[in-house]
Amino acid sequence: MSGVRRRWQSGLGTLGTLIVIALAAVAGYYIYLGVTGEDAPASCKKELEHCMQRCRKTTTDTSAAQACQADCRREAHLCEGFKR
Repeated sequence: MSGVRRRWQSGLGTLGTLIVIALAAVAGYYIYLGVTGEDAPASCKKELEHCMQRCRKTTTDTSAAQACQADCRREAHLCEGFKR
């Protein structure tokens, strides 16, 4: 009987560890959002705005920025298509 009890207790230890790791991951995600100032986009329009902002922040070359913005517009068009 004590063998069953030990296995049960070690199983709870493993489960507890997984729960702690999951909570830490969720907390880390929200901390990341707070530090970067990014919010999850609620709509296709907001997603397009966030994408365009990323293009302006990350690209200095004009042709690369235009390509990035074209990708943003393409993704926004696909997003609108999925919502219909």
